[in-house]
Amino acid sequence: MAATKTSTKSSAAAKKAEKPAATTESKTGTQIGVVESDVRQKTRKVVVNYLDKHPKYGKYIRKRTVLHVHDENNESRNGDLVEVAPCRPLSKTKSWKLVRIVENRAEQAAAIKSVKEVQ
Repeated sequence: MAATKTSTKSSAAAKKAEKPAATTESKTGTQIGVVESDVRQKTRKVVVNYLDKHPKYGKYIRKRTVLHVHDENNESRNGDLVEVAPCRPLSKTKSWKLVRIVENRAEQAAAIKSVKEVQ
């Protein structure tokens, strides 16, 4: 019986060892955010909004992270919804790269602005 207990423990330990490796490989690390600034060449400021639970009161609080993103072809514009991924540090603050533009909201924002000016 002692042999079966040790084999059960070793198989349980083996299962525990396998799980973290599988989850780290499946994580891509990409995040989706909105372009806040497109003034600089090949660099964008992307804001990622999220909700975080307060440690004491349990209420969810809105928070945001500002990422400096490398945009090689200057494709994204203010207001665009973009997907970014971590990369090696390209400068002091820039360590994310643009993966794709999820939604072009810059054109919609410009159209709304022009309509408001006419009225």
